[in-house]
Amino acid sequence: MSGLLALTAPLLLALGLGLAALRDVDGYRALTDGARKGLRVVLDIFTALLVLFPAIALLRASPLLAQLEAWLSPLLRRLGIPPETGLLLLLRPFSGSAALAAAAELIERCGPDSLIGRTAAVMIGSSETTFYVAAVYLSASGVKNSRWAIPAALCADLACFLSAAWICRLLWG
Repeated sequence: MSGLLALTAPLLLALGLGLAALRDVDGYRALTDGARKGLRVVLDIFTALLVLFPAIALLRASPLLAQLEAWLSPLLRRLGIPPETGLLLLLRPFSGSAALAAAAELIERCGPDSLIGRTAAVMIGSSETTFYVAAVYLSASGVKNSRWAIPAALCADLACFLSAAWICRLLWG
């Protein structure tokens, strides 16, 4: 199996060059043009990430998240979301690794088969790091005014969190 895996990249390259030759396209030129366009995309994305990552680090280091979690607990209870997952809900739109660490801590503390552990696992698996994805895709596609993209994505995150909590409660609660 590992031998086949090692051959994947050379086989794909050979397939691409073979198809280019069949279509009478300069394969080398197409590869270098694609690499040039890829580097431009990387440069566009890098500037967005250069701003996003320090902002995430500052947010994680501040006591703001713990305070927000305490304020949101009553609302989360009313919505049927375990309040223990509050930190996960706050971190997930900003940082996948921070949200994964919060989910892992919840699962370790409450147990993988607990309602809270299962809810955290479903939440982390069904939602996305909204601001990271927006920074990458909007900058890569050259969108300057995201207008409703971020609010719509945050509403989708909320729908994921609510659905995860309700479905987990229905199945295991």
